[in-house]
Amino acid sequence: MGGGVSDQGVGLNARALAIADRLAAPDALQRVAVRTLANGARVIDTGITVPGGLGAGLALAEICMGGLGHVSYAPVTIDGAAWAGVQVWTDHPAVSCMASQYAGWAIQVDKYFAMGSGPLRAHARVEKELFARLGYAERAERGVLVLETRSPPDDAVAAWVAQKAGLEPSQLTLVTAPTASIAGSVQIIARILETGLHKMDVLGFDVKKVVSGIGTAPLPPVAKNDLRAIGRTNDCILYGGQARYTVDADDADLAALVPNIPAAASKDYGTPFSEIFKRYDGDFYKIDPLLFSPAEVWLTSVQSGKTYHAGRVNSQVLRASLLDS
Repeated sequence: MGGGVSDQGVGLNARALAIADRLAAPDALQRVAVRTLANGARVIDTGITVPGGLGAGLALAEICMGGLGHVSYAPVTIDGAAWAGVQVWTDHPAVSCMASQYAGWAIQVDKYFAMGSGPLRAHARVEKELFARLGYAERAERGVLVLETRSPPDDAVAAWVAQKAGLEPSQLTLVTAPTASIAGSVQIIARILETGLHKMDVLGFDVKKVVSGIGTAPLPPVAKNDLRAIGRTNDCILYGGQARYTVDADDADLAALVPNIPAAASKDYGTPFSEIFKRYDGDFYKIDPLLFSPAEVWLTSVQSGKTYHAGRVNSQVLRASLLDS
């Protein structure tokens, strides 16, 4: 399914809620913490005050994709060396990746800040231009939002999110994880397909033409702090991520598109992300936005059966990033 669907959508929130319920079940043994705020919002912590883990990370990644993405652990071979990795595939790339997984909603309430992803975005649709391009809308009775943060959300945050979404706080499930956590790292690496789709969207390509996608990226060791974790997780995608997309487009369009998708097309490519971040004095928005995409991309046309390829993995930069102290 592409983007043009009814207001009922494909039930991203309902699908994600079922995964969240399983994650929060006492007998699931996922090392998460569940609490209900005074205003009724449910908060599931997968790594702020609890260990979380690999199991929680898979659930978190699939929640981000609204239950339309399939995430598993798989070895990734880069330059002959085997790395622990994550594999992601979906037959609903525009909806699962861009309408749900993309962290496009800035949650800012007084001094609280977090980036919001997950299916509640498709209900709230505060990113009006993006959802207009996707042609996707969803009406949910209960909403699920993932917050990448080290600060647990309180009643004020839940109330703000609920108001923006036109729901009551008691209708919300907020799932949290810091970047420097096992679950947080997994859910970021699982954005391997989303980063490529976002790059296509930035380049002006209609992502609703992407029929299916499958990708892999190495899983980084947990970093000592969130800043270092941001560097490692980005590097796993920029220098180790491989994404394959099946696209309903002609050969000329794909041949012109593919060289511009990989991270190597950016002027900032070539050094660990932590060094790039320092180069711009810690200002994330000064970094070339065209950097954020997979290292290597394949586009296959369903019209001709031809495949177009660009980019390459870069084990040298990857090792410098993941094996540092």
